[in-house]
Amino acid sequence: MLIALTGTTGFIGRYLLRELTKRGFRVRALLRRPATIPMPTASAVIGDLERPLNMSAALAGVDAIIHSAGIAEGMSGIPADDYRVLNTQATINLARAAGRAGVKRFVFLSSIRAQCGPTADTVLNETAEPKPTDPYGKSKLAAERGLEQLDIDWVALRAVLIYGPGVVGNMAQLMRLARSPFPLPLGSLQARRSLLALDNLLTAIEAVMTAPGKLRRVFIVADPEALTIGEMIAAMRRGLGRWPKVFPFPDETLELVLRAAGRQDVYQRLAGPLVADPAALISLLRWTPTVTTTIGLGNTPAAAHNADQGKGSVHTNG
Repeated sequence: MLIALTGTTGFIGRYLLRELTKRGFRVRALLRRPATIPMPTASAVIGDLERPLNMSAALAGVDAIIHSAGIAEGMSGIPADDYRVLNTQATINLARAAGRAGVKRFVFLSSIRAQCGPTADTVLNETAEPKPTDPYGKSKLAAERGLEQLDIDWVALRAVLIYGPGVVGNMAQLMRLARSPFPLPLGSLQARRSLLALDNLLTAIEAVMTAPGKLRRVFIVADPEALTIGEMIAAMRRGLGRWPKVFPFPDETLELVLRAAGRQDVYQRLAGPLVADPAALISLLRWTPTVTTTIGLGNTPAAAHNADQGKGSVHTNG
């Protein structure tokens, strides 16, 4: 298969570019501007996705598109209009061009935030009514609904928080906590949250790209195992060959401390659950995750640590 991939300079896109090529797919990187791709991969410059150029040539012979480009959730201060333009309209424009070019399947990396806010009181599945709470989630849901109106076979993967070497945002902050030498008062937080390993995202994308027949639907994608924040920290520290050093601390006190520091949002993310069920992807497309969350989290900070050591960086061991 010839795959066209957007977002190749981002955390997810760089990984997909490397790993899809290793798996024998031919990959064509769709770029906003001329750039050096760090591996022997074909590329095509299409300009900004809200006003793409040369799309017929860029998509000639392409079997499937993986669209990972867009404004990320963690980018603060971005106007809601920018989310609509770059996450919604750009996705629809690209899919429309793909349909004209005869592309067989359009794979859109959506987000669980198209379905809910930062926390959810019930286990999430595809049958629940989407109720996004912020411009990012609303822009992803609007893109999904735009795809429904087009005459192209499409899949939207509502991914939970993705982790792996090179991760940024909230997951990177959690990794920094795990790599610190200090005991952490997170043992009493019992809410579980779903995560998604990059390796598992890759196999999910491969499953939807190669599935027979028409799909035209949303799939939730998440590691099957949901962990508490304390369990996440413990897994990362074990991956570094260290003791977990996570101890119980009254939830009410932790909330008061974070509220006094002006970080009530941090407490909500730490204490609130968000569990997503990937049963549909597993049962309908026979998706098999290749790594458990515990093992994946253990490998992530260790890989980052080893990479930094190779650059001559110095870290404090706990």
